[in-house]
Amino acid sequence: MEDNKKTILIVDDEKTIVDMLVYNLQKEGYNTLEAGDGEQGISIALEKRPDLVLLDIMLPKMDGLAVCKRIRQSLNIPILMISAKDEEIDKILGLELGADDYITKPFSVRELMARVKANLRKAEITSKSTQIVQHKIQEENESTIVVGDLSLDLNKFEVKVRGEVIDLTLREFEVIKYLANQPGQVVTRETLLEKVWGYEYYGDIRTVDVTVRRIREKIEKDTSNPKILITKRGVGYYIASREITK
Repeated sequence: MEDNKKTILIVDDEKTIVDMLVYNLQKEGYNTLEAGDGEQGISIALEKRPDLVLLDIMLPKMDGLAVCKRIRQSLNIPILMISAKDEEIDKILGLELGADDYITKPFSVRELMARVKANLRKAEITSKSTQIVQHKIQEENESTIVVGDLSLDLNKFEVKVRGEVIDLTLREFEVIKYLANQPGQVVTRETLLEKVWGYEYYGDIRTVDVTVRRIREKIEKDTSNPKILITKRGVGYYIASREITK
């Protein structure tokens, strides 16, 4: 495989969908890998380390949600879930899984390709940003953002609340970092979708809501009365700029 070509792993047991995805992805210049069941998907993902995974939920041997969780434990790569039911988003992007994105059947090839490109672009930008941040840290020793009881270590990609390390996915960290860089300033969900997810179009903003809810489960004492990551009803989200009372 050429080093400059991104590799996409397709995990789906429907041959017609796999053939369609392979054809269109290769036409766009991507390498493709295929797996017909969940166990094979995990095996290929861990061995070949693709740049992105397209993962169906309904799979033989092991369902896509379990596969997502297993891959996420070992690899920090974009995972785009393919769902037959729109209402499954909460599960797909659930706390224990950490999927980056989802798309529901039936989907257009154009939309799927846009999602693939956006997720790959974001992963690449994040990787480059890490190098830039680390270089900047070495030059200026600016390695942390502190807002109230929230502390971000940009070098370690680590978040602490009241000194306790919080385990966030890369996407969750990026959301917190974007908001913490402008404490007290309300950011719309559309802006977060564009800046953090990298979409050039208005995708499903519920993706943002579910990710924010997942972050709150990890950082807030009481998710029904958040003190750190606040909702401005009808507008968006912001990080509280004041000190957080215990």
